[in-house]
Parts: sequence; C-alpha cells; structure tokens
Amino acid sequence: MTTIHEVARAAGVSISTVSYALSGKRPVAEQTRRRIEDAAAALGYTPDAGARMLAGRRTHIFALTEPLRADTHAPTHMAFVLATAVAARRHDYDILLLTEEQASQGMSRVTSSRLVDATLVLDVAPDDARVEIARSISTPTVFIGIPDDTEGLTCVDLDFEAAGRMAVDRLADAGHTAITLLGQPVVAYRTSNFARRLRRGVVDRARTRGVQLQTTSSGRVATEEATVRSAVENALARGDRAFIVHAVDDVHEVLLSVLAERGLRVGQDVSVISAATTFDTAALGVPIDVIPLDPAQSCTLAVETALRHLEHRGTPPEVHLIPPVYRAAGSVRAHAD
Repeated sequence: MTTIHEVARAAGVSISTVSYALSGKRPVAEQTRRRIEDAAAALGYTPDAGARMLAGRRTHIFALTEPLRADTHAPTHMAFVLATAVAARRHDYDILLLTEEQASQGMSRVTSSRLVDATLVLDVAPDDARVEIARSISTPTVFIGIPDDTEGLTCVDLDFEAAGRMAVDRLADAGHTAITLLGQPVVAYRTSNFARRLRRGVVDRARTRGVQLQTTSSGRVATEEATVRSAVENALARGDRAFIVHAVDDVHEVLLSVLAERGLRVGQDVSVISAATTFDTAALGVPIDVIPLDPAQSCTLAVETALRHLEHRGTPPEVHLIPPVYRAAGSVRAHAD
C-alpha cells in the first residue's frame, strides 16, 4: 500500500506539505499542489477515511441501512444490497452496511460521527423510524422505497401502484372478470410499504374496471405451501382463471404445480402475471408475463441522486417513481371476440 512518505518523495516535498495539499488545511502553491496530486494519482495513494473526515472532506463512503429481521427474504434484500454496492463503486464509493434490526440506531450513530457522505435507506416501512432521522440531519439521505409520509424526503422506487394497475388492465383487457392476487406474507404488509402499494394499485384498478378481486397472502411470516395451494384451489373453485403473483419464486412454483395437476394450460386456460418480480422467471420452466422490479435500476438512481445532492447542497427533496415495464411471454390468454 502506498504511503504518504512515498508521495512526498515522488513530488519532492515534505510529508507535511503533502498533508496540507491533500487535506486543504493550509494553502499550498498551485504548482506544488498539482505536482503532489499527480504523484498521489500515479502511485495510487488515497488518504484514509479518518483523515478525510477530520479535514472536512468527503470520506467516499455511503451508509446503507438495511435491517435484517427474522422475516426478511434474504435473496431479495441482498440483491438490493449488491446492486447498491456495485452502483457506488462506479463512483469510487464504498458501502458501510448497517444491518441491525433497530436500523434507526445505526443510522443515528454513523451520521453523527461524520463517517459517511450520504445515507441510503432500504426496506422502507410505512411509518419508518428513519424518516425523522433523515429530516433532522444534514447528511444527504435517499430512501430506496416510499414511506407513507414523504414530506422533506428524497425517495427512489418502482411505481408499485402503477405496476398493480398495469397487471389488472392486462387481465381485464383479456376478458377476465375475476382476478386473484397471490401476495406477500402477512408480516410484509406491516413492515414494508412496497407490498401495500402494489396491492393498493390492484384494488383500485379492479374497482375501476369492475373486476371481482380476491386478495390472499402466502403465509404469516414466510411462504407456506399449504396456504398458497389452498388459495389457488379456492380461486379455481370460484371459477377464477386469472392470477397476479406478487411474491417470491416458490409461490409461483406452487401456483404452476396446482395448475399442472388440474390440467390447466397457462396462457390458454389460465392467465398469470408476475408483478414486481426480482428473480428470473425463466427459471420457472413456464413462460410468465412479468412486470420486473430491477434492483440495479432503483439502486443506481439512488446513488446518482445522493451524489447530486452532495454536489448541490440545498437541492430540494424529490420523489422518483420509476415507471413499470411489461414483458409479455404468452401467459395471458388472448381476448376471445
């Protein structure tokens, strides 16, 4: 690892001059400063985060607060953590991951220490405790998710309500008059806001389109195969032939298994749409129309938004809703004229 001594030797100056030039603590002649910066760049020298913090300069660290609870679906959440880290590294930023269940405590501790340049917030609850912290600190904060109260906040997320409306419209346009929504576990509707927002979009559009709607959960704290199987069988017994699935991959697999057992063909006898999905539906074996939730898209936008707020202090808070995209794969039956 390159040291400050090597930079000083390469630039032909003292160690203290290197320190002053890179920290900005004292004025250094422009020509000398450039020579020092060129030497540091050539040698790959970067002052440590503590030194930059003491000098009042950027630490090039983002805090990422992601509470990992007992009910957390780790693959989905880790996809967002990874996408955030990748996006941050494109801008030479590192991620400090805060995973304690009491996420607000870690957020308060890190921002008060001035260790990070900005904070990114994942797994946003309807009444998230981190909202008040974000409003009270000067550190730029970007929520990757939308709480109920967004006043004074900067947020980035898929427009889940629009995704729900889009799914209902596709099924209604195909002639379906009854739809079953296979949703998240019960706990998700209490601890996270994305599930509530999508369900709200589905419910509102079904009412507008005059479609009968049955909403179900996939379990209490995680997927329960018996619960999902019962919901699908009850829907089929009612005569429902249209399903919107807003859940993890195993819920899709149970649905497809029950349909296969009944001899029902997806895209002909039954219509299925996977809404706000993070996993690759191609792995299911049956082509499914999907409205994807792309972690890279949301997290890249969040990182870029945080950087913009760093560059331009005083930028007003903003809510970015990413429009949903529909990818057809033939799982919605053609309308019978």
